[in-house]
Amino acid sequence: MAHYKVDQDDWLTIYLKYLLAVFNFFFWMGGAAVMAVGVWTLVEKSGYLGVLASSTFAASAYILIFAGTLVMVTGFLGFGAVIREDRSCLSAYFCLLLAIFLVELVAGVLAHVYYQRLSEELRQHLTRTLAQNYRQPGAAEITASVDRLQQDFRCCGSNSSADWQHSTYILSPEAEGRRVPDSCCKTVVARCGQRAHPSNIYKVEICGMILTCCLHRRVQLHLY
Repeated sequence: MAHYKVDQDDWLTIYLKYLLAVFNFFFWMGGAAVMAVGVWTLVEKSGYLGVLASSTFAASAYILIFAGTLVMVTGFLGFGAVIREDRSCLSAYFCLLLAIFLVELVAGVLAHVYYQRLSEELRQHLTRTLAQNYRQPGAAEITASVDRLQQDFRCCGSNSSADWQHSTYILSPEAEGRRVPDSCCKTVVARCGQRAHPSNIYKVEICGMILTCCLHRRVQLHLY
C-alpha cells in the first residue's frame, strides 16, 4: 500500500512537472510575440513619430520590448526550475509571475483611466499639426509622417477632410489650388488634391481616431 502511494505521488509530480513545462512554453512564446511587436513597431511604424505630441508611441514600443524580454527571461527561469526541480528557482519563478501580474494590473487601470485623455490630446495635436506645420520650412519629417499616416490608414485630416481648410499650406499659393494634400487621394497623382470629392479622396476615416486606436490596441496586446 505504501509502495502504491509512493508511485502515485511520483506520477502526480511528473504530471505537474510536464503541465508547468507546457504552461511555461506558451508563456515564453507570448513574451516573444510581445517583444516582436515592439521591435516591429519601432522599425516599421516609426514614421508616425513626427505627428505625435509626445514620445507616447515610441514609449509604448519600448514598454512592449521590455515586457516581452522580462517574460522571456522569466520563462527561461521557469524551464530551469522544472528541469532542475530546484525549490529556490521555483520560488523566484512564482515571485516574478506575481510581480508581472501586479504590473499588468496597474498598467491596465492606468490605460483605462488615461485612454480618453490621451486620445483627445493626440487628436488636438494632430489637428494643430495639419494646420500649422504641414509643408512648412523645417517640418519635412512632420510632412512625411502625415502623408504616410493618411495613405497607410486611408484617411484625410484628424477629424475629417474639412480640417485642411484651416491649413497654412492649403491657404498658401504653394498649394496650387489644392483643397487637401495629395496624400488624401485614393489614387495619388500630381495635384489630385484639387478635387475634394468623396470619389477622389478619403472622407469617412478619421486619422486621429485611428492613430489613438492603434496605441490603445498596442496597450491591450501588452496586457493580454
